[in-house]
Amino acid sequence: MPTELLAIGETMAMVAPQTGDRLIDAQQFRLDAGGAESNVAAHVAALGHRAAWFSRLGDDALGHRVHAQLAARGVDVSRVLFDPAHPTGLYVKDPGQGVQYYRAGSAAAHLSAADADRVELTGVRILHVSGITAAISSEAAGFLSRIIDRARDAGVLVSFDVNHRVALWDCATAADALAALARRADLVFTGRDEAESLWGTEGAGDVRALFTDIPELVVKDGAVGATAYLNGREIFEPALVVDVVDVVGAGDAFAGGYLAALLEGASPDERLRAGHRRAALTLLTTGDSIDERVLS
Repeated sequence: MPTELLAIGETMAMVAPQTGDRLIDAQQFRLDAGGAESNVAAHVAALGHRAAWFSRLGDDALGHRVHAQLAARGVDVSRVLFDPAHPTGLYVKDPGQGVQYYRAGSAAAHLSAADADRVELTGVRILHVSGITAAISSEAAGFLSRIIDRARDAGVLVSFDVNHRVALWDCATAADALAALARRADLVFTGRDEAESLWGTEGAGDVRALFTDIPELVVKDGAVGATAYLNGREIFEPALVVDVVDVVGAGDAFAGGYLAALLEGASPDERLRAGHRRAALTLLTTGDSIDERVLS
């Protein structure tokens, strides 16, 4: 059966405290796969759809562990390239304090336009990418531009999550590049706060006014809710109220729920609700993906 959603971008090995304790105090840790795009693929797969992920991983123990963990979540990882010359990236979560990255010179930073030409798109309905790829290296930015071109030529819907990472590039550097990428997509996810930092917008309506040419725009506003703009409509759905353990990964979960509902032909209102439901589950764990034990 053909892939319904193909997500592309760097995935790293992720170390996090097993509970919500601070890194300095925690006694038990988890070693997991974590990356914005593969997170989305995992959520889409968990919701019953055929999802694949492509990138480069180091041909090292962490890379093979990441590969196996994503496969175990139902994600097709058959397209992944193992790079013997460059390592798998690593990041460490400190709940409530942020994330520390160890990714310079990673295998994914060496994604190339030639890699983009090798990616099979036959039968793919949605290509999901993010601004992180454009930030990790100029070579990866060229890869991202090329795969978007190929998807558009093939009639594949392009989903783009802005995903601005200040640790990778500052707002002044990123603003124009991310805006240009957003305008090449069919569906764009952005946070209200990151849009304000990047482009000086104050609310969801201002973001829409800036990007009137994007067919489907979703502006997320954390615990408040999310607004979708498409077909001349503005649809708002409030977020669900949960006891938050860690917010990292919730945006990817929202996108995964939204895109799974889109694949099912759901209305914009239901897409937003599906996104909120998936994000709420992720907020209950320190991992980037849902620990199914919290559902039992």
